[in-house]
Amino acid sequence: MSLLRAATSLVAVAVLAALPVTSASAQETLKLSLAIGQNSHYGAAVDVFAKEVEKRTNGRYKVQNFYSGALGAERESIEGVQLGTIDLTMTSSGPIPNFVPETAILDIPFLFKDYPHARRTLDGPIGTEMLTKFPSKGIKALAWGENGFRHMTNNKRAVNAPDDLKGLKMRTMENPVHMQAYKAFGIIPTPMAFTEVFTALQQGTVDGQENPLSVISAAKFDQVQKYMTLTGHVYSPALILMNNAKFEKLSAADKTAFLESAKEAVKANRARIDEDERKAVADLRSKGMTIVEVVDKSKFQASLGPTFIEFGKKFGQDNIDKIRNAP
Repeated sequence: MSLLRAATSLVAVAVLAALPVTSASAQETLKLSLAIGQNSHYGAAVDVFAKEVEKRTNGRYKVQNFYSGALGAERESIEGVQLGTIDLTMTSSGPIPNFVPETAILDIPFLFKDYPHARRTLDGPIGTEMLTKFPSKGIKALAWGENGFRHMTNNKRAVNAPDDLKGLKMRTMENPVHMQAYKAFGIIPTPMAFTEVFTALQQGTVDGQENPLSVISAAKFDQVQKYMTLTGHVYSPALILMNNAKFEKLSAADKTAFLESAKEAVKANRARIDEDERKAVADLRSKGMTIVEVVDKSKFQASLGPTFIEFGKKFGQDNIDKIRNAP
């Protein structure tokens, strides 16, 4: 009888060993797409995000980061998140209005005074309310990150005033608000995925581009651009996005873990931008770029006068003023 019981026990053990691991202890690896390299303000964010998610979910979830457009450019990555073929992405706001049109208002030039103003606005009621627009598009926006204030570079001439921009063929993001404003400057805007920009500058397909200092440094644009002007013409937010269906399948505790991990990622993202802002100009100048640090921004704003009127009609002047005057 004891032999029978022993045999039965062995069979039971074998059957249990063959069963799948329960969901409580299963580990799932999520893919996160990034258009720029790991040594960047986005890389700093997503590396922290991955560590925090694994820690806060006790290893049930891991995030695998794919850098430098390995899974596609920004718009492709957002589409992937929407469709569920990619789990997560960190992206600039550039392509976002193609998915969530309400966010386009944030791309109006000279909307934000400085970094503290932009960060307070996005972390406050205005930014929080805007995040609620994403789930209906199949996307969960976990947090507002940052790309930074954008500046102009080119290979033709130093830009000291708006007239110096006329006729320059500039790569722009696939963003209708940016393109409308840049046309008003006299720029010939050329929308292009970020992953194609370095080669386009190198080959002379475009004369220049515009991006925050963190991006200009991380992308090594000093190798293919001669001139930079600190125009600070647009503040560019970023977003950490997740497939909404994937997020909704999480337990309440894990949802909180992902959201809190995103907050920690944003802290790292902004800290890296602050560091880059302190040292990038000197670093880029040492690498041979000619840099115009001080411009009369009122002249650039004045050249956009008619365009600002159009934006007021499109987005509602009250809505624009609400952001401009946010405490």
